[in-house]
Amino acid sequence: MRTHPKRSKAIGGYLEMQLPKGEEYYPSLIKLNTGRNALEYILKVNKYSLIYIPYYTCEVLLEPIKKSRIPYSFYTIDQNLDPVIDFYIAPTECFLYTNYFGIKQLTVQRLSGQMQNLVIDNSQAFFSEPLAGIDTFYSCRKFFGVPDGAYLQSNTISNLKFERDVSYNRVSHLVKSIDLDIEDGYEDFIENNMVLTNNPIKTMSVLTQSILSGIDYEDCARIRNRNFRILHQALSGKNKLVLNPDDSYAPMSYPFLIEKNTVQKKLINKRIYIPTYWPNVLKWTTPKMFENYLCIHLLALPIDHRLNDNDMNRIISYINLLI
Repeated sequence: MRTHPKRSKAIGGYLEMQLPKGEEYYPSLIKLNTGRNALEYILKVNKYSLIYIPYYTCEVLLEPIKKSRIPYSFYTIDQNLDPVIDFYIAPTECFLYTNYFGIKQLTVQRLSGQMQNLVIDNSQAFFSEPLAGIDTFYSCRKFFGVPDGAYLQSNTISNLKFERDVSYNRVSHLVKSIDLDIEDGYEDFIENNMVLTNNPIKTMSVLTQSILSGIDYEDCARIRNRNFRILHQALSGKNKLVLNPDDSYAPMSYPFLIEKNTVQKKLINKRIYIPTYWPNVLKWTTPKMFENYLCIHLLALPIDHRLNDNDMNRIISYINLLI
């Protein structure tokens, strides 16, 4: 039970929600409220003069960059989702790379030995552990049912202090998905995303930390790996994206790149929900760019811990019918 610093512990009263007690996956990392604020933390403590970011990324990444008043420059990626670095990175500048879908850990390792001031966005790679000395941040909401939450490994020691976040009023979408159905909480989910926009850096809420302390991470990772293998075995021959299963561990999704661009809507009609990564990319790029093609044609097929073999076979069956 949470205690207040100016009060003695309450004894009795109504019973609060009981959550399993265990350990977080990253207990030693800095606990913040959002992934974008973790990036803002990195920019604050390092005082970089410029940051290089990929065209293929979510536009919320610009929020902490603009708040920090740091110039930014886009770079492109190749057909392996690796960065095309054909420019000079000054000692006062940093380079951000996204571990796409949680399948690019080998690229992360290679980049870590090639450059200074590397920042890794592991928002899509929760189970990819940070490399020593590399600024790395995670977004918990991408992998688990929490209203907020981020982890940060910072290479710079700082004495910055932040207010603790409070998130009890941002869990309606999570509760509705249990008591009703996933669609019934969708509007609340969107509203929660909007509420998190332009929030100041805060430490992780007690509620989120409590939920994260009760998750069976080993089981979640096992299920994701199993589902990834099932889809890869069935679909790799049709996938224009060459994947190396050895380069991933419990990925966020199975990235399936195909020529048709009508499959996503048809899968959604079958209650197989496929997000678009990311609509803003179409505004930032031209139709000739690979990032533009990815935004339109890539299907991020769900493989999370809620899903079983039957769910994977359902996805495979529909895709085989549609393509």
